[in-house]
Amino acid sequence: MFAGVERVPIVSQEVADAFKMLAPDDVQLFPVTVEGAPERYCIVNALKTVDCIDEANCEGLQPYEQDDPHPEHQGAYRWISGLRIDSAKAEGALVLRPMKFKTAFIVSEAIKDALEQIGNLGISFERVTGPRKKKGGH
Repeated sequence: MFAGVERVPIVSQEVADAFKMLAPDDVQLFPVTVEGAPERYCIVNALKTVDCIDEANCEGLQPYEQDDPHPEHQGAYRWISGLRIDSAKAEGALVLRPMKFKTAFIVSEAIKDALEQIGNLGISFERVTGPRKKKGGH
């Protein structure tokens, strides 16, 4: 589940516990009630926003227009296809949002593996480091 404009993850208590154990300095967890659900849930807030986008290796960059009514969007991207980040610039963060594309919620391989062990999360992961796969499998 996600909430809000920047797609804030809403996760089960088990997933929140994994974030708390593996990346306590990179996230804030806020308990929330989901109407009609007896289980406990938390919002996961990534604390680190890092200037780490590898613009040269992204597939397509769509910047906000110059006349965008929100000045906070200046220099940021509306959308990025084939997002790539420079992990050397990630400042050791295990969970982060890229500075110019805060819609992306990025987790380390260790976090991804732990979440996959929990299973049945209803999310998918897309690699954002290393070379981009070419279309057509070549």
